[in-house]
Amino acid sequence: MKGPLSSLKILDFSTLLPGPFASLLLADMGADVLRVESPGRMDLVRLLPPHDGDTSASHAYLNRNKRCIALDLKKPEAVEVVKQLVGEYDIVLEQFRPGVMDKLGVGYEALKAINPRLIYVSITGYGQTGPYKDRAGHDINYLALAGVASYTGRRDTGPLPLGVQLADIAGGSLHGVMGLLAAVIHRQQTGEGQQVDVSMTDCAFSLNGMAGAGYLACGVEPDMESQALNGGSFYDYYRTRDGRWFSVGSLEPQFMLQFCQAIGRPELAARGLSPSAEEQRLLKREIAIELEKRDFADWCERFAAVDACVEPMLSLSEAVEHPQLRARGLVVGVPRDGAAPQRQMACPIKFSAGLPEPRHIGMPVGAHTEEVLAGLGYAETRIAELKAAGVIA
Repeated sequence: MKGPLSSLKILDFSTLLPGPFASLLLADMGADVLRVESPGRMDLVRLLPPHDGDTSASHAYLNRNKRCIALDLKKPEAVEVVKQLVGEYDIVLEQFRPGVMDKLGVGYEALKAINPRLIYVSITGYGQTGPYKDRAGHDINYLALAGVASYTGRRDTGPLPLGVQLADIAGGSLHGVMGLLAAVIHRQQTGEGQQVDVSMTDCAFSLNGMAGAGYLACGVEPDMESQALNGGSFYDYYRTRDGRWFSVGSLEPQFMLQFCQAIGRPELAARGLSPSAEEQRLLKREIAIELEKRDFADWCERFAAVDACVEPMLSLSEAVEHPQLRARGLVVGVPRDGAAPQRQMACPIKFSAGLPEPRHIGMPVGAHTEEVLAGLGYAETRIAELKAAGVIA
């Protein structure tokens, strides 16, 4: 089984999270992904704890199913290898600040001259243009500038540092994959390649789906705990007697009625639709009082048979064992050298034709350098010379 993207060959220059998560999805769906790393400047994710043996668990996951070569792009011999590779690997994914790849001699224009069908996907914090294009940033900065953080949090304590890197993944990774695949379809129709400019800040701004639409069309500025879905209504998390939490999303009247009946307060159901902020505050207080009367396990048992958009907040260890996630096969064993398969999160996209089995975890720096160069026609003696000169590893 090859997977739906088995015809794609991708040269991946990215590090850290956004680009590698994007190429992980592509590799899981069958694409041939070849990572290009520096032999002297390690991807910091390789050092990120916790470690499974000598391997960072994050690196092993983000880079599974990918081959990797180590090239010092500051050396002309390494640039020549890249230019040879783009004759076959006609999709490039990179995550450097604008202009860096150009300075190295492997920017879009330089590689397009070799292969006009080249698709060149650039994921950056602020995009290829604009006054911030050369500015450093991280996920928290992109969410702050895009307005997302301004209404995500509590009035008393302020914005929340999210546990999931929203701008990196939903912004850079997922939009990067969408842009790449759209460019592939365009190339199939026209024969033309192109550069795809993905800004994590731009994408985070577009995630202001409802709040942003309301502000731009109606001038309604969102604030923390001011809207139905950000803590301004009973749609929220509630603590149980033993300090655990439940999520209550019973927005529709039929769900709200079932929820209120389950907590023994059916008279509260009619108040769920009240637009009054004060009424919602009082309703939340009543719900909080009821939820704190029982332990987490008691509520789990009670709500198991109630279809009311109410679910327990699980830890990761509990989520892994939840029957729904187990039924969906969201944990998979990935082969690795000399040890039992490593448990990892599976590709979340299901295809009726299936996907190929995971091939291997993320590999050591330059694990496939000699194999790739041999495939390009390099003799063993030349490969040894390049290794001795520090061009490859």
